[in-house]
Formats: sequence, C-alpha cells, structure tokens
Amino acid sequence: MNSASPELAPIPARERLIALDALRGIALLGIVLSNLSSFAGPLAQLREGIDPALSGLDYALSAFVYIVVRNKFWTLFALLFGMGFAVMLERAGAAGRDFRPIYLRRSLGLLAIGLIHAWLIWAGDILVTYALSAFVLLTLRRLSGEAWLKLGLALYLSAVAYMLLIAAAFTVPGVAQANPTAVARAQAEHVAEIVAYGQGDYFAATAQRLRFFAENTMGGWSLMLPLSLGLFLIGAGLVRSGIVADPARHRDALRAMVGYGLPIGAAATAASVMLDSAPSLVLFSASSMLAQTLHMLAGLPLALALIAAVLLMLQAGARWPLRFAPAGRMALSNYLAQSLIATWTLYHHGLNLWGRLSFAELFGVAMVLFALQMIASAWWLRRYRFGPVEWLWRAFAYWRRPAMRLRGDG
Repeated sequence: MNSASPELAPIPARERLIALDALRGIALLGIVLSNLSSFAGPLAQLREGIDPALSGLDYALSAFVYIVVRNKFWTLFALLFGMGFAVMLERAGAAGRDFRPIYLRRSLGLLAIGLIHAWLIWAGDILVTYALSAFVLLTLRRLSGEAWLKLGLALYLSAVAYMLLIAAAFTVPGVAQANPTAVARAQAEHVAEIVAYGQGDYFAATAQRLRFFAENTMGGWSLMLPLSLGLFLIGAGLVRSGIVADPARHRDALRAMVGYGLPIGAAATAASVMLDSAPSLVLFSASSMLAQTLHMLAGLPLALALIAAVLLMLQAGARWPLRFAPAGRMALSNYLAQSLIATWTLYHHGLNLWGRLSFAELFGVAMVLFALQMIASAWWLRRYRFGPVEWLWRAFAYWRRPAMRLRGDG
C-alpha cells in the first residue's frame, strides 16, 4: 500500500472525542441486550415486544429490554455514525484536503464487512444498511449543519409517517388481517430458521442467512435506509453545532434535549406498550401497527436525551461513562465478536444451546459477555492503537498499514 499524507492519517488516540467513544460503548451494551431474542430465536419473529409466554424474572427482563432498550440503542449508534462522519469532514476541511477517496473506501470496506457478517455470521446485520446510507451521506456533505438537522428530521419523520399511513389503512374493514398465504409464508420462514439454526450444520445456517438477506433485509430497506440516513444527518448536525466539542457552551441546549427528550420518549413508549405490549408481525391491526410506530418513534428523543445527559455528566466531572470508552473505540470489533460468540454458543454447529436457555440466563450471559469485552478492550488498547477489525478497516480506507502497536512495530 502507498503511504498517505499525515493530514489524512487515522485520528490519533489523543485527538479523539472521548465522549463519542463512551457513548459508542454504552450503545454496544444496549445492542447486545436488544439482540438477545434474535440471537436465541428466529429473526422472522411472529410477535414483537414483551413475550406473553414468559413469567417471573424472565418476563420482567423481557419487559425491561423491550421498554428501556429496544429501538433506543441502534438509534443511538446511528446518530454516532453521523457524528463520526462530521468529525472526519471537519478534519479534512481543516487540512484543506478532499476526503472523498478515503470516505468512499471506508464505506466500501464497511459494506464488505457487513456482507460477511450478514451472510456468514448472523442474519440480523445492520452494517450493510449503514454502508449504503453512508454513500448517500457523502453527497450531502456540502450542506450546512442546520440543513443536515432539518433534512435528517424530515427523513426520519417521513419513515414514521409511512408507518402511520399503514396503521390508518388497517382501520379499513377487511384490511386488518393478513391473508392466509402471507400468514403461512411467515410461519414457514419462522420454522425454517428454527430448523437451520437449531438443527442444521453451518452450511444450512449460511443458506438460511442468504435467504433472509434477500427476502427480509433487502425488503426492509425502503424503511430502514431513510431512517438510517436521517439519523446520520441528525448526528452530523449535532457535531456541526458544536454541542459535542464544547458542551459547557451549549449547556442550556443539552439540558433542553434531556428535559424534552426524556418525557416525550417515555410517553411514546408507554403509549406503545398500553396499545399492544406484544404486537403481531403477521396478523396486523391498526393498534399493533400504531404500537410499533410509537415504539420506534420513542427511540430518537430518548437517544438524544442520553447523548445530552452523558455530555453534561462528563462536563460536570463524572468519570463512569469513560469506562465504556475502550469498548466504544473498538465498537466494530466488539459488535462482530458479539455475533460470533452468540451464534457459536447457540447454533447447532457450535455449542448447540438453541432453545435451552431461559431469557434470564441469556440476559446474564449477555451482561457477562459485555463486561468481558470492556475488560478486554481496555487491555487491548493499552498495547495497540486500534481494534483488530478497525485496523483492517483503516488500512483499506487510508490505503496503507497504520502502526498497530503503541510502541514501535514489534
């Protein structure tokens, strides 16, 4: 690989905004908890929400994950992606360099990693969607921070409006129930995942992942792409506003984000659960669709409130969020490791624990896994500059091999 100019080399650790790393680490914890049911059961679920078949501690933890975690932390992760884009863009502008070639290779690298993840490791990948949205984000780089915020919010709300229109359509007599063919197809997909992951070998699981990607992941892009791009733009706009770099100067705005975001998000979540705590994904109705829409809508104000709260606490001298920063600096490596460990532990071609663990046991394992990732990330970054997958990603993006060890190359 050719040597790159120092102005466009990867950002040294001392220059990183550690608050973003801390938030990425917090988001990773939420993501592994949110993915519990999808790791241990079919992605083609017949229901969303709190599993009514559970009881006791299992039910309480299922309710906690759905109410507190679900839809909040992937939203936070998407906002952070947009923030990272804005940081890269500002840094390239300060250096007077065109960062398009690096950013395009970065996005291509993310797309390749996402496809490997989706096809060969776990079908519930989000990286491919992020990579596709990232290409569009590049075309909007010349907009102002205010324009990013407005366009991002418009895109996000357009996806919400689309879901609300579907909910309204279900009020028409005869539309509320799925036809028998659709129900049979959904049930067949559900059973196919159970057979492939719970009973099949690695090749059967891979074939199922490829089918899921073609039929479900690609089919969901009409909703997920505008959602992701909208969140990217909102995150980029926040960085351009200066809130992240100088929270002391924007303390009032951050307090407003908490003061408005927390009650609005909590109210939308509460309304969603009261409408339908376990909405069907096969037999749709106006109430179940509205419940899902409200639950998704709650993610943005709550994620913004969490960002603001962490920035305010760090500015006030709190240190606990910084414990998440090493895991956040290795977010891509840790995200992929979660999928590798979970699928190898649960699927038939691994330890074959599919369907054998209670929700409480899964929750406990996920917490232990993330705690170990925090410890391992801190240990790794005391010796190396980047996580292993981050190093590969940067080497491709910057078209050179960056130094890995903190002291020398040995």
